[in-house]
Amino acid sequence: MRHSSLLPLLAALVMSAPAAADYDRAPPPPPSQQQAQTSGSGSPNGDPAVSGRAQAERYYSDGYNDIAKAGKEADKGKKDSSLKRYRRARERCQQAVQLDSTYHEAWNLVGFTSRKLGDYPASFAAYRVALRLKPDFALAHEYYGEGLLETGDLAGAREQLTALSKCGTPELIAELEASISKYIAAHPEPATATPAN
Repeated sequence: MRHSSLLPLLAALVMSAPAAADYDRAPPPPPSQQQAQTSGSGSPNGDPAVSGRAQAERYYSDGYNDIAKAGKEADKGKKDSSLKRYRRARERCQQAVQLDSTYHEAWNLVGFTSRKLGDYPASFAAYRVALRLKPDFALAHEYYGEGLLETGDLAGAREQLTALSKCGTPELIAELEASISKYIAAHPEPATATPAN
């Protein structure tokens, strides 16, 4: 699947999206038990919507597995192999959202893999879609905040922390707070000149 084939769908969904976060330290959430059970079976009544969702869940699961492998390869210093896996994972997650444009978890993985590939505009757009679909999606707020920090947007990261504080778990809040503190320590604001008396 070509990246450009997803752009019209992404653009249409992003138009009404709220501001949104990233997957740096923690791996993405695994497919749920329900997804794993559903993905192994087709639609009993031949309903294309049901079989489309099942196929989307398979793509999501495969993408998730590629992300886990990419992270291990990156830890071993195998950058080229890691990037290749992230590209494949993004393609699979893009296929999932083409089959089911309401699949917020898959949009979140599109955001994560795009960020890992250095495609921040696509990453942030995908996070915004995930958050439009599920405004209290704590993981997306945290991940988006991390990505914003990577691009130097401290104010945006703080906005995501505020949103996360309203819906997130203490662990995710603590992670983003720590990342913001680390960013501030590494990027101190220039001292303001004191006027002479």
